[in-house]
Amino acid sequence: MGEAGERGGERQEAGNREGSITMASSMTDSHRRFLQVLMSNGIIDAAEARRLHRFFCEQHKVYYAHDKLDDFIGIINTYLRPLFMEIRKGRSEDNGKIFYALVNLAITEATKVASDYAENELELFKKTMDLIVESESGYASSTNILNLSDKLQSKKMRKKEVEHVLQKFVQDKWLSERHGEYTLHTRCIMELDQYICETYQDVKKCNICHSLAIQGQFCETCGIKMHLPCTAKYFKSQPEPRCPHCNDIWPHDTRDLVQPDSHLSPRIPRTPRRISSSEPK
Repeated sequence: MGEAGERGGERQEAGNREGSITMASSMTDSHRRFLQVLMSNGIIDAAEARRLHRFFCEQHKVYYAHDKLDDFIGIINTYLRPLFMEIRKGRSEDNGKIFYALVNLAITEATKVASDYAENELELFKKTMDLIVESESGYASSTNILNLSDKLQSKKMRKKEVEHVLQKFVQDKWLSERHGEYTLHTRCIMELDQYICETYQDVKKCNICHSLAIQGQFCETCGIKMHLPCTAKYFKSQPEPRCPHCNDIWPHDTRDLVQPDSHLSPRIPRTPRRISSSEPK
């Protein structure tokens, strides 16, 4: 082969290599496999998303940079949105950890949570959501949910049936359960954010991260609400616990709250304990 031919071959080979390591503007097998995993799981935490991002990019020789995960997901979303679906990023109310969830943008009502639930099961979910969102703690006890069995309009359930359906809601990541207390799963909040805001007029968003706040502490003076992890992180850097909005003394105990990304198990927030002016902050 002549020198000119060799140079041409080298340029073509370099171009091929360059194409293989450039962030693709269209779906590649790395994007498809990432999406397949998310479709199977429904929701994954950020650490797992970063691991999958790196693994699939390296396996399929697609350009990888550790800080380009959101760009990588953005490419997938350009293909999902015409199908009324999206990979959405959100935080856990329990510990502040970042999650990625595949959500259905066409869902606007809680009664469309899933097509494989019976009518009375969907009604039970809606009434359970009422209990959770309208409670001060953001939790509903299993006893209160079981008592809904006789209040269903579509078809009554036995308490054993209610227990079984609650297990399904937990398995499908619509509810989370801890020690007999139920709250909305992170996936549920991410997917039904708009519906919750439109349905429950008194629901608030966190004053710190600006996401929907089902669980949290609130200021009794101005009424703002903050997630428990956001509250812990904010007050850690403050000389005394004062409301970030009105500057009044924060009326709740913040000493035992779990900060974002902590590996400690968060406690179930009951009615927030007030602190008196004589109690040490």
